[in-house]
Amino acid sequence: MVESIHPILLNFIYVVVGGVVTLIFMWVGCKIFAHIMDFSISDELQKGNLAVGQMVMGLYVGIGIALGLVIGLGLN
Repeated sequence: MVESIHPILLNFIYVVVGGVVTLIFMWVGCKIFAHIMDFSISDELQKGNLAVGQMVMGLYVGIGIALGLVIGLGLN
């Protein structure tokens, strides 16, 4: 079945599925980190804790880069 799909459409499907998987992993990673550290990320951000904001940013960037490389290399 995969051979009958146009390569551009197939790559678009890979990107969409990869994006969804990346978002799921970012959400799970954030929840696990918050559970390990035993604090609420949303409460800390509402208090104006910039360190938590930078931590979340670093977590998302790191997971995004790692999964982006895996997905990108999987297309080749």
